[in-house]
Amino acid sequence: MTNFKYFLQFILIIFLFSIFKIIGLRYSSILSEKIFILLGPLVRSKNLINKNLSIAFPNLDIKQKTEIQKKMWSNYGKIFAEYMFIKDFRKSSDFLDNIIIENQNVLDQVKTETKPVIFVSGHFNNFELMAMHLEKSKINLSAIYRPLNNFFLNTIMEYIREKYICKNQIKKGRLSIRELITSFKKGSSVAIMIDQRVSEGEMINFFNRPALTTTLPAQLSIRYNIPIIPVFIKRRNDGMFELNFQNEIKPGEFKDKTDLTKKLNLILEEMIQSYPN
Repeated sequence: MTNFKYFLQFILIIFLFSIFKIIGLRYSSILSEKIFILLGPLVRSKNLINKNLSIAFPNLDIKQKTEIQKKMWSNYGKIFAEYMFIKDFRKSSDFLDNIIIENQNVLDQVKTETKPVIFVSGHFNNFELMAMHLEKSKINLSAIYRPLNNFFLNTIMEYIREKYICKNQIKKGRLSIRELITSFKKGSSVAIMIDQRVSEGEMINFFNRPALTTTLPAQLSIRYNIPIIPVFIKRRNDGMFELNFQNEIKPGEFKDKTDLTKKLNLILEEMIQSYPN
């Protein structure tokens, strides 16, 4: 039954992508935005979203929460449509002109020193563009990804990511550590999303509540003395993106992996609070 559901999802998405290809990015974005605003609340619990918003933003009223949810579904819709045109983002000579870089000096330092770093972020906006920008900026990069549950769609997603986003993709799992270490030895940096649900880790406060949190970035940073650079991307109202590189975090400034992971959680909280949708 699950496989049948996945197959129907696959057919629906291929159908939508076919329409998107015909009408172009601008109208695809508008159409997909409307679809997600309309149908999104039917597939994800509104109560759960409100509960999470209350944790992160305890002073919001119902109207404000509703507005954030609407913007969230709008953003999801735009991201979904953009996958159909991801190769155009990659190949376009104007792509870098559509991204405003904050703290370019941090990125320049990584390129100058040619030493591995660990880029960490969350699933904000079109997060795929971060890894794409890093690779297009001549950063030797590997990206950790979590395979989609829908194996029909996952095949397509893996192809898109390897061909147009970041050619060095490392599948999340037990073997990923070995691949990461090999990448570091070759001088490759790595990009890790630290807001994903994990099955193992440590209970570390997130918005003042214990949450099972991955300590992988902290472990790698401390063990191999590799700095961590938090990255944040957001979509502007004019259609451009802002990509912010924060100052590097040096592992020697923390007593252990737990202490460093607490710092990363605080940074993630700040990102969420500055751009909740």
